[in-house]
Amino acid sequence: MGEQNVRQNSDEAGRRAFMKALLNEVRAMEQMLESGMFEHDIRRIGAEQEMFLVDSAYRPAMTAMKLLETLDDPRFTHELGLFNLEANLSPLEFGGDCLRRLEAETDEVMALAREHARMVQSRVALVGILPTLTRDHLTLESMVPKARYFALNDALRRLRGSDFQFAIKGIDQLNFQHDNLMLEACNTSFQVHFQVGAEEFASLYNVAQAVTGPLMAACVNSPILLGKRLWHESRIAVFENSIDARSEALAARGLKPRVHFGDHWIDESVIEIFKEDIARFRVILTTEFEQDPIGMVQRGEVPKLNALRLHNGTVYRWNRACYGISDNGMPHLRIENRVIPAGPTVLDEVANAAFFFGMMSKLSHSVDDIRSQLSFSDVKSNFLSAARDGLRAQQVWFDEQQFPAQQLILDRLLPLAEQGLKEANIDSADIERYLGVIEQRVSTRRTGARWQLESLEQMKGNGSQHEQLRALTASMVEQQQTGKPVAEWDLAEFCGTQDWRESYRTVGQFMATDLFTVRPDDIVDFAASLMEWRYVRHVPVEDDSGRLLGLISHRQLLRLIARGLNNEVESVMVRGPAFVCRAHCAGRGCVRPA
Repeated sequence: MGEQNVRQNSDEAGRRAFMKALLNEVRAMEQMLESGMFEHDIRRIGAEQEMFLVDSAYRPAMTAMKLLETLDDPRFTHELGLFNLEANLSPLEFGGDCLRRLEAETDEVMALAREHARMVQSRVALVGILPTLTRDHLTLESMVPKARYFALNDALRRLRGSDFQFAIKGIDQLNFQHDNLMLEACNTSFQVHFQVGAEEFASLYNVAQAVTGPLMAACVNSPILLGKRLWHESRIAVFENSIDARSEALAARGLKPRVHFGDHWIDESVIEIFKEDIARFRVILTTEFEQDPIGMVQRGEVPKLNALRLHNGTVYRWNRACYGISDNGMPHLRIENRVIPAGPTVLDEVANAAFFFGMMSKLSHSVDDIRSQLSFSDVKSNFLSAARDGLRAQQVWFDEQQFPAQQLILDRLLPLAEQGLKEANIDSADIERYLGVIEQRVSTRRTGARWQLESLEQMKGNGSQHEQLRALTASMVEQQQTGKPVAEWDLAEFCGTQDWRESYRTVGQFMATDLFTVRPDDIVDFAASLMEWRYVRHVPVEDDSGRLLGLISHRQLLRLIARGLNNEVESVMVRGPAFVCRAHCAGRGCVRPA
């Protein structure tokens, strides 16, 4: 989706031309594979750093475009939301001090981001999902005003034919219905790239799938969305639903969502992935493309394959196959791992990357075919279990052995990653530093997700939920800048001196949503009991569909009791009370009769 010159697929002739170009580019890639055009015998790594921008109250700040105007650095770009920012880091040859250099450049871009964020009265937060996000931040007004994002939103809405809706069960439960794709902007990550040879792509892609579950268990950092405590890595469920373009009929038929892990191993080459994604997922955006990519290959020229790359950018596998052209003009293939969340610190992120690269490096030559060691169904189950439960998740490993993720990582996978990094000639001090961060985090079970959940538990009983989430985010932002890994962080503490006005600027920040209500045909004694039990002075009256009908107050009950009556609720409730609509951000804020 980095391509700027895209348009919505609305013209039938244009759609057919783009599809023909897409098919020709697949055939061109097949010829490139057959003729050995792809770069080989070299491994490179890279990463993309995504981040949130927050204001003085640690809520999302819509300042990305203003910040980019002040920042003359080609590594930075916008993402979907005005409160998101991304930095693309330099590719590095895998070996020697590459991990240390990756950390240094990430620190450099984070320092630049923080400096320029201050110029637009903002700060930077590294976290998979920002705890202070609310529904008010997920409107089209918060979307970066670029044609490709609005085209993508319109195309997905048209394909789906209805609102996006889903439910996630964790400690709490979130039932959500939304009318645009801005839920995708809830997620930020540290996406890592691993360049591989074309001849080894299939086997290494399968290895990447196999290690993704335990990798994610070690680095979960997204437990809270819209005030609900959900999965340890809620990004997985949120992203898979945020751009689900399937209609109800197609979902019922079993069509896969555009964000998915996969359902089977790769057998021979990268072409299998591209062909499957073209076959399964409709073209939703088009762009300019080369007229004769097959002829270019036959002449020894390297095609850009713009159509293939754009379509690939609208299908979101958690391990994505990527085609690119190196600075030396050679075409190459990469595996992009998208599961690592942003944060909690740069050191934690690079440690996660080192863990992934080490496992990939070792298993690439120590196991002939990982398909003989694991079933794909177990690998997918590992992935989903790790997203839900983090280090508590059960993981199936070789020969159907089952371990808690914590034990599997400490006993099997960290030693394996260490061997892989040594064999790749990574500097020994760096191996000890980065894998030591993983070992400390896993042995203490202090992931970013657990730090957030334990901090909230410690704050229980202090202030409102919004004040707690502000205190959590504030502590996160401050401790990120110390450079200490999350395993060494202090739990966030409730800050009683914060400006309370920032937590009560909208009705939605202090209204109650966990309501106890009565029906119009309930007896008045039940309403009186609710007031006594719940220490409230008003009880809403609603029908069986949840529609507000009226309100019964403590004063009304006293008057009723004084008259010695015991009627039904309907006879004493106030009909048609005024209420405040919380959806003011979408232009529907009002006080109106029910």
